Amino acid sequence: MSRAEVEKIARLVGADAGELGFLRGLPDEDVRAFREQVSAVLNDGAPEMLDRIAAATKLVPAGVAAAISQKALGPRLAAGVAGRLESGRAAAIIEKLPVSFTAEACGHLDPRKISGIVDRLDEGLVVRIATTLAENRDHLTMGRFVGHMRDQVLRRILDQVDDAAVLRAGFYVDQPERLPRILELMGDDRLGAIVRAAAAEGLWEEALAVAAMVGGDQRLRIAELTARLDPADLDSLVRVTHAEGLWESLLPLVALLGEEDRLAVARLDSLRDPLVLAGVVRAVVATALWGAFLPLVGVLPEEARKVVADAAAGLGDAELDGLVREVDKQDLWELVLPLVELMEESGKERIFALPAFQEQQE
Repeated sequence: MSRAEVEKIARLVGADAGELGFLRGLPDEDVRAFREQVSAVLNDGAPEMLDRIAAATKLVPAGVAAAISQKALGPRLAAGVAGRLESGRAAAIIEKLPVSFTAEACGHLDPRKISGIVDRLDEGLVVRIATTLAENRDHLTMGRFVGHMRDQVLRRILDQVDDAAVLRAGFYVDQPERLPRILELMGDDRLGAIVRAAAAEGLWEEALAVAAMVGGDQRLRIAELTARLDPADLDSLVRVTHAEGLWESLLPLVALLGEEDRLAVARLDSLRDPLVLAGVVRAVVATALWGAFLPLVGVLPEEARKVVADAAAGLGDAELDGLVREVDKQDLWELVLPLVELMEESGKERIFALPAFQEQQE
């Protein structure tokens, strides 16, 4: 999600996303607020020339204004002028423009004007613009617009855009509160196809970001459909999660699974890799996700549980004390004590000597 926001800012200011990498360490909501401020400054501070052109377009028929936009202004300036017009007038001009021109201009439109303009456009035109954006692989612009579309338009677009494009657009969505409804419009067959596209095209980061933006039944649907992929595809998800440090996104999904699906995850070859398991333990310590992690540990093969136990026993005193306190806080002793039993004697002694363990014994 942080990556998506940085890429949106880079597009706004015409920079390379790599130059803005320092923003990725900040809270997502702060980066999003900053992007919105940058967009407002750029649009509100536009030259007076745009106001004069916008005023002039009111004096000529929409077709003439469209011809001027296409021949004299180009997509960027035309988008700037559209942002200065009343929404109905802007929509009337857009309907006279070639779809390819409008699709390119959409990436430069003031986001505060999108909803008003989209509501006044013919549905068929909106669908054609969306499919053109998908063909141009401009998923960032698709993400800016998707939250402003009515259900019937979304259904038509979903029917014409491929699975990977839908996922990429969801990753860039500007109105994440609309994602649950968009997922509702998809049957399990289509959502399953999108999950398979994440595996086939290496889009696990995007898929995890989308899952993090929804909750309740929609997140459970994503978790279950993912758990039922082929083991090789699930292994690729685990490897990406390990390499990119995304356990904080994946573990809450695993925690939602029923016993059968959780067992399918626990049997993965990647979760027998000591490096992966040790990495999970470090991530769980950092994020206090023991409640999400321990149910999975409980169904891992014994050799994998032994690796987890040894990794936990090798934590520093402060980390180990924090583990015990979190386990006690969430009343997870029934899940953690079998792990303690798998530790070497030195590890058990460290656990039993911890102040936090002594306190819960009293």
